[in-house]
Amino acid sequence: PRIVEHPSDLIVSKGEPATLNCKAEGRPTPTVEWSKDGERVETDRDNPRSHRMLLPSGSLFFLRIIHGRRSKPDDGSYVCVARNYLGEAVSRNASLEVALLRDDFRQNPQDVVVAVGETASLECQAPRGHPEPTTFWRKDKARLDLKDDRITVRGGKLTISNTKKSDVGIYVCVAANMVGERESEKAQLSVFERPVFVQRPVNQVVLVDETVEIRCQVHGDPAPTLRWKKEDVDIPRGRYEKEDFLLRIKKASVSDQGTFTCVAENRVGKLEASAYLTIREAPQFVVRPRDQIVAQGRTATFPCETRGKPQPTVFWQREGSQDLLFPNQPKQGDSRVSVSVNGELTISSVQRSDAGYYICQALTVAGSILAKAQLEVADALKDRPPPIIRQGPANQTQALGGVSLLKCQASGDPEPTVTWRKNGGNLLGKDLRFSLLEHGSLQIQSTRLSDLGLYTCVATSSSGETSWSAYLDVRDFMPHNATSLSGPPSKPLVTDVTKSSISLSWEPGPEAGSPVSSYVIEAFGYVCDLCPPATFSDPTLLWPLRAFLWAFNQARAVPSRIF
Repeated sequence: PRIVEHPSDLIVSKGEPATLNCKAEGRPTPTVEWSKDGERVETDRDNPRSHRMLLPSGSLFFLRIIHGRRSKPDDGSYVCVARNYLGEAVSRNASLEVALLRDDFRQNPQDVVVAVGETASLECQAPRGHPEPTTFWRKDKARLDLKDDRITVRGGKLTISNTKKSDVGIYVCVAANMVGERESEKAQLSVFERPVFVQRPVNQVVLVDETVEIRCQVHGDPAPTLRWKKEDVDIPRGRYEKEDFLLRIKKASVSDQGTFTCVAENRVGKLEASAYLTIREAPQFVVRPRDQIVAQGRTATFPCETRGKPQPTVFWQREGSQDLLFPNQPKQGDSRVSVSVNGELTISSVQRSDAGYYICQALTVAGSILAKAQLEVADALKDRPPPIIRQGPANQTQALGGVSLLKCQASGDPEPTVTWRKNGGNLLGKDLRFSLLEHGSLQIQSTRLSDLGLYTCVATSSSGETSWSAYLDVRDFMPHNATSLSGPPSKPLVTDVTKSSISLSWEPGPEAGSPVSSYVIEAFGYVCDLCPPATFSDPTLLWPLRAFLWAFNQARAVPSRIF
């Protein structure tokens, strides 16, 4: 016998029919039988119920391939054998393998979120199978077109570079071999747009109490959230009004000055833009110049203290003159006029020709103000007494964060100007917590530990200067008896008036808290070098005398009335 058609290797799906071909020739015609893995194969000729049939041509036909986890009766290496009485012929080996494709993917793709222009990657490892399955991708149930150069598939991994909004969709990895196809779990590819500024915030300069609107408009997908920061700290609610693309500040204050940052953020990006808000405060007078009457040869001083943001430039001008006087301006020739760095105008050795109106002007980019004061020049004989401080500041202990009030009421002719010093230095205009009340008293808001010190009320006019000092102590807590003070002395009585002396008596006030430690009497009168001696020989002709009587204890001074 001779084999004229040898069987070929087969890979067949489970349950499918299959044929292993074999054809032999010889005389007499040989019989054909099959063996698998060295054992004779049972066919329908041996067992009518067998699923294997031996065809007349000698081929082996399988009605269906049987393949299970435990039993694999058809899987193996086959040969066909042709025999007659003259001998036998054996074919080449042919393997029959059952194709396999499991259901579970070794790696399923996951949802991916990218920004437009970024690269998106979806990983996929096909399930085990035989023969080894091939993989391809479907997008929205349609096979993905690989003609686009941006799209590549390598080893099951899908890569899309320079992503576009059109790439958004549902992606499925498909594994296939002769058994069929298996689909992976679905994966969503989302292509979003990073935030982009449509309108950036811009630097602004506004005046105090004006309304400020800072705009910041952004675009993105998904729509970005917008928040605001000031000096890298999130803006609190209440003080600022926030709308979609707008930050509004009603009645801007100096404390609002700073850098405002608009922060836009969505799932694929974050963007920031900043703008600086400058607050200008129009100039204001802290101490206005006042009319003065100055004797010839004396010095006239006109204070002019201002505040604003930025700090105003102060200069003086005499009414009717084109000359401007600036602080620390070098004197020209024998000029007797100067302006200090604090804006105070000083005219030394006053002459009659100096009489007139003097104008203090304060100027900033936020506006300007002016104040006018008159200088009258009097004869030396018409000299007046210095100002009187009717009620001066008192030593006191104040609680931290409270409001401190240092009283100072002064009178005189001409009316004096009241200013304040702390530890010898000018005070007003440097801190907005300090304010000069209408009658000259000093008020300190939100008292701090740094506010403690010696405060001096200075009353100044053309006739002289009078000062009164008191110490302010600031503590975290107040002693329980800090406000328990002895009452003021009362019923002052003047007796035994002579040319050079008087007798003064009074009744002490009711005691409470700290006891009275001392009394102070302050007095002044006119000095008249040109008056005839007879004027002083009669005590009843004495010039008017005024005096203050003060009782001092450890907490503060308590005044009596004037007499």
